[in-house]
Amino acid sequence: MLIKQAEFVKSVADNNFYQSDMSEIAFVGRSNVGKSSLINFITNRKKLAKTSSTPGKTKLINYFIINNSFLLVDLPGYGYAEVSKKEKTNWAKYLEEYLRTSKNLKCVYLLLDIRRTPTNQDEQMLEFLYFNRIPCKVVVTKIDTLSRSQVASHLIIICNKLGLNKEDIIVTSSWDKKGLDALLKDIEHYVSS
Repeated sequence: MLIKQAEFVKSVADNNFYQSDMSEIAFVGRSNVGKSSLINFITNRKKLAKTSSTPGKTKLINYFIINNSFLLVDLPGYGYAEVSKKEKTNWAKYLEEYLRTSKNLKCVYLLLDIRRTPTNQDEQMLEFLYFNRIPCKVVVTKIDTLSRSQVASHLIIICNKLGLNKEDIIVTSSWDKKGLDALLKDIEHYVSS
């Protein structure tokens, strides 16, 4: 798949989700895992999704229309400690509602930072997706920050923690464009099925 067109459509802060007949692909993960960078990477647009070195920047559900054919949905990051308990509860509530109720959701990509061991929240998110029979894939980000041998050993840790095989994981780096073709091919599979 070649992404020729990508535009921001709408942000929502509650359960007033964007309604359309288009397929949806969603990205979810801990705060500061690189969701916005990955969106910019696959769309080849430097500032389509706002990036920040400050965790917790994505507080809304952001919708982007891709190639006038499907929606890419950037979900709020979880696990950010400096957000109030009330705000965390609100995020979790409408994130869960979106995942349970979206009729057009084709796949959720759970993003993990290669440098971090998956947290209980990452495990819970994966279990939630499995339990609700929501198609999902794990995408590992920021592999450019480690050596090749470190990437291999960290992948083993991630696989063991989440009960996955290496073949179940898409490995990416938005810095040096690794994994772009594999991720776009996977997305194309879901939006065309």
